[in-house]
Amino acid sequence: MEITKEILESILDAYSYEIVFVDRQHIVRYMNKTAKKRYGDRVQINQSLFNCHNENSKKKIEEFLKRADNGEDEMFETYNMKTGEREFFVPVRDSNKHVIGYFERHEMPWDDEHPEIPVFEYWKHRR
Repeated sequence: MEITKEILESILDAYSYEIVFVDRQHIVRYMNKTAKKRYGDRVQINQSLFNCHNENSKKKIEEFLKRADNGEDEMFETYNMKTGEREFFVPVRDSNKHVIGYFERHEMPWDDEHPEIPVFEYWKHRR
């Protein structure tokens, strides 16, 4: 089976958390079904992500992007007390390892006492 754009979009639409892919210029290039439902008209494809973020958020995003350029991969952002979700900044790299964009990954915490621990680390150390 050939993995087509349609299959990849179907996989991303099946993911229960929102995915908003943004390029290096902070332009939204892709939103999965969950993201479109959650954000409605607040976030639009081909529009700046900064249209819906305050100055503090913009600074944090720029700082995460600098860290990604220096080689960091997925980075813990915050534990959102309002939604109960952990939020991670995830850089996306091309085949030459250059950051071409990013998305924010949301999930429910696996360990309420340590919400900053990524899932892959949690699974390595769970009891």
